[in-house]
Parts: sequence; C-alpha cells; structure tokens
Amino acid sequence: MSVIKNVSGRRVWDSRGHPTVEVDVTLENGVMGRAIAPAGASRGTREAIDLRDGGPSVQGKNVRRALESVNGPIAAALKGLDVQDQGGADAAILALDGSPLKDKLGGNATVATSLAIMHAAAADAGKPLWRHISDMTGYAPSLPLPEIQIFGGGAHAGQRVDIQDFMIMVPGASSFDEVMEITNEVYFAAGDIMKAKGKLAGVADEGGWWPMFDSNEEALETLVQAIEKAGETPGDRVVISLDIAASEFGKDGRYRLALEDRDMDSGEMIDMLGGWLDSYPIASIEDPLSEDDVAGTVEFTRRFGDRVQIIGDDYLVTNADLVRDAQAQGACNAVLIKVNQAGTVSESLETFRAARAKGWGAIVSARSGETEDVSISHLATGLGGGQLKVGSFTRSERMVKWNECLRIQDTLGVRSFVGGAPLAATWWGKKNQKDTAA
Repeated sequence: MSVIKNVSGRRVWDSRGHPTVEVDVTLENGVMGRAIAPAGASRGTREAIDLRDGGPSVQGKNVRRALESVNGPIAAALKGLDVQDQGGADAAILALDGSPLKDKLGGNATVATSLAIMHAAAADAGKPLWRHISDMTGYAPSLPLPEIQIFGGGAHAGQRVDIQDFMIMVPGASSFDEVMEITNEVYFAAGDIMKAKGKLAGVADEGGWWPMFDSNEEALETLVQAIEKAGETPGDRVVISLDIAASEFGKDGRYRLALEDRDMDSGEMIDMLGGWLDSYPIASIEDPLSEDDVAGTVEFTRRFGDRVQIIGDDYLVTNADLVRDAQAQGACNAVLIKVNQAGTVSESLETFRAARAKGWGAIVSARSGETEDVSISHLATGLGGGQLKVGSFTRSERMVKWNECLRIQDTLGVRSFVGGAPLAATWWGKKNQKDTAA
C-alpha cells in the first residue's frame, strides 16, 4: 500500500489571469502528483462552486479560503490513506462537506485534490495517467475525437453573439494528427474570411475567433464557408457542433436573442434550431434549451434525437442522478463530463458510467478558464470516452491538451483513434455508412 504523506495547495493563475488552486499530493515513498482546478464562465446552477474570497482583492476572485480547505481539513483527512483507492480518498473529502455544491470546502479545492491523487497513483504505479485510468475503471483506452471551437460567443466573448460555441469535428479523419491538420486549415480559413469582411477582432476566451457577426446564423454561414475554403466538403469529413448554452439567455421557457432583438418561447426556440439542423451539417448540439426547461429539452430530443447528438452540460452538470433522471424522461442522449462540475474524480466516473449504461455519449470537457493541466486528455483516452472538448486551436492552455493527445497517440498507435465512432448514430454516421456501402 502506498500511503499519502502530505497534501498541499498553492495559488496559481488561469488563462483569464484569475487565481486558481493547484494541489500537490506527496506519498511516503516520495512520489508526487499535481493538478490544477479549472474555472467556468458559463456555469450551471447545480454544479460545484468555486470558493472565492470576495472583497476588493483581485476582483473578489482570490482563493485563500479554498487553499485553507486543502491545507487544513482535506490534508488531515487524506493523510495515511492508500493513494490507489481513489474512491476511498474521494469519499474522505466528501465526508468533510455535506453541502450538495461543496460550498463549504469549495469545488476548486476538492477537484484539484482529487485529480492530484489520481496523478500520484499513476506515478506510484509507474504508468502513464491514461493507462492508470483505464486499469482503474476497466474501460479500454482509445484516442478521442476532438470537438474544436472556431468561433467563440456567449459568455466566452462578451455576449457578442448569443450562441456560445461554433465548433467543428472531423469524424472522417484517420488519425488524431489528421484532425489537427484539417482543423488548422479551417480555423485560419475562418480568420481570412473575417479579415476580408473587415470583421476580424481577435480571439475569445477559449481561443476561437471573436464573433463580429450581425446574426447568430451568420456565424454558421461563415463556418460553412471556412470549411469549403479549407478544401473540405461540409458534412463529408468535417461536421459542425454547437454549444447553444441556452441557460445564458433563457429562463422559464422564454429565450432572448439580444443580437437579433428577438424573443421566443420554447417551441419557437426548438423550431429555430430545427431549421439550422435542416440547413447545416450539424452533428452535435449542446444545451439547446435552458437548464430549467425540462419539457423543452424532452421535446427537442423527441424531435431530433435520432439524427443529432444532444449533450447536456448546464442541464446535467456531471451529475449521475441528473443523468438517470434525464434518461427516464427522454431528455438528451449524451452528457458533458467536466470534473470540476462534480468536484471529484469518483463522482465524474459515476456520471460517465451512468451515461454509458444506457448507451449515451460522454464527452470529456475543459472549461473556459484553463491552465497547463492535461488531466482531461488522459481522462478522455483512459475511459475510451470517444470525444474531447478543449476549446479552440490557439492559446497554449488549449494546445497543451491537444498536443498531449498526440504524444499519447505515439504510444497507443494511430489505430486507437476512434474517428467517427462516437457519431455513429447521428445523420453523419448514417450518411457515412451509406457512402461506404456505395
């Protein structure tokens, strides 16, 4: 048994220049694991909170209280525990905070510690992290299909457009490296198009182009143009993925598109998105309705769940019970896995298992406030999760995660890339099967 000797936290800084929590877990044999808590701008109301200090210092976002949690009660509870027992260590953390959103210890304190334990366990076993995760969970490892932002919007871009993420996926690629090359072409083609139109204005929080559009649909039109300019046929190897993040502009069944000065009810919102699905090669759509619009999400899934991947993010907040409820209700067919939404690795794994038990997709995801931490690249690979959402194709806190997958590919091999498998049930998967048969 490899015993935890010490747990210590420090303040570091994320991609937005805000403080966050880094944790070192050191074992009695001298092995150490380290991880950093990310932070989201678009947050579900039911996800674990980041414990911040408030007050005038660093915009009220200081993390001294969260660090006190790490260096005090969490460190005391973990000392002497077996690092290879991830569930037992996480249970010890959870026993310290009975609040559902971890508002006593802070989700930023718990997630950094939980991830650091996992890193320490992998190092202690002499395994790469992805292999440790695979061995711990029993899932076969595979390299995920990336979901990469081209235009950032919503809370990631000052609400310049209402829709939060306009992304591409390349399910027709034969390797992770090929995805990167094709994405490079599409990303810079999009920049060239915006420059030619006099609409190039820098990048958003996650590295996608800042959206200088006159309507939300113009972003979709431009994305199609960028795919074509890159030499690809939209809907062939390259498809579109959207994160609507509808909770940012919808409540109580009403939706307000500020960019277009347009108000809609739930039915009208569903019809608008359905029109987009008919007009553009969209294979995946995240949070199409707000987190409080259960009836709307159920209806959207009823109408379009057999042709598109419908992901719950704010709607499900990496919560296994919410996933099971949604499955019973017929809402969504996939869940976003954000470890900091849950607060611990074990809770995130439970959510992943709940999704897979009913044949749902499970997409491991970063947050808009990120760091050099590469845990999620290994998590998506070790779980064989099929998909990874990190942000865009620029900014080092994004690229470090894509590049880590390329390093993993050197070990696992090109054939470990899942390609279009995660989207097999969507219209793209069905189209691809027909094209292959022909």
